[in-house]
Amino acid sequence: MNFPTDETGQVLAEMQQAGIDLSVTHDVVFFHLFEQQSQAQAMADHIKKTMPAIKVSVHEDETPNVWDVDCTLAMQPSYEAIVKQEAEFESLAAKFSGYNDGWGIEA
Repeated sequence: MNFPTDETGQVLAEMQQAGIDLSVTHDVVFFHLFEQQSQAQAMADHIKKTMPAIKVSVHEDETPNVWDVDCTLAMQPSYEAIVKQEAEFESLAAKFSGYNDGWGIEA
């Protein structure tokens, strides 16, 4: 399978080369960063209310004064699905003064 040459495409190609079956459902985690815990918690609370199928966790980042919101959902990690979901989360994170910090598959 060929993927676009952007960052998402490269990650998917590397996963496929590592033997991960991308044609099946995986727990995909989307990462978001915030400067304040209250902003991170507000996004997490919003997701819990409006998207109950998504698992959400809030925790301190390795970087001081940065908070992570990790959103996990079961999905087939196709290029199109990842790009679409990441754009939706990016828009949502911006509403709470945060931003995307990538994604990955729970192994």
